[in-house]
Amino acid sequence: MSIVNKIKSNPRLKKLLHKMLIPENDHKPRLWVRLFVNPFIHKKGAGSIIRRRNRMDVFPFNEFSLGEKSIIEDFVTINNGVGNVLIGDNTIIGIGSVVIGPVEIGNNVMLAQNIVVSGLNHGYEDIDLPPSKQKEIRKKITICDDVWIGANSVITAGVKIGKHVVIGAGSIVTKDIPDYCVAVGNPARIIKKYSEDTKSWMSV
Repeated sequence: MSIVNKIKSNPRLKKLLHKMLIPENDHKPRLWVRLFVNPFIHKKGAGSIIRRRNRMDVFPFNEFSLGEKSIIEDFVTINNGVGNVLIGDNTIIGIGSVVIGPVEIGNNVMLAQNIVVSGLNHGYEDIDLPPSKQKEIRKKITICDDVWIGANSVITAGVKIGKHVVIGAGSIVTKDIPDYCVAVGNPARIIKKYSEDTKSWMSV
């Protein structure tokens, strides 16, 4: 059994390590984790930029990687506390966006401003507990290569967005979007598809 599995299977040890990594009633790693652990565990590709005025809530027990020549702009929150956050090459995470794992973002992806991409939900079924105390539900989000997501959009847990998809500004994506489509609205619906026969974008 690996060290990670041993820790996960021992509630007392897991709680102790959690306290060492994260201050009580907080969701960001301690300073020593940010300075002396994360830089040696997480991957940042050549030519990539992480602006200073953001919140990198990344922990050593899950993966975080940023590909080559990618940018995480100011006022962005990245959180891998409940699942890996993997970002490809030549990708932009726009100002004010939030990315909560488990999430995988491909190459040449543009996230505009104030976008929420969250693979995390909370249960609500038990009326004797607030949702914040109920079971976490994690479903991986996949955003394929060459995707453009317009400002103020929300990508919900478990969704896959196919290659070369455009999501209109302000859209709420609750279901998978196949390759080569344009989707808009709340909930987002497909309004255009690329036709291989005509080599053009066709309204649906």
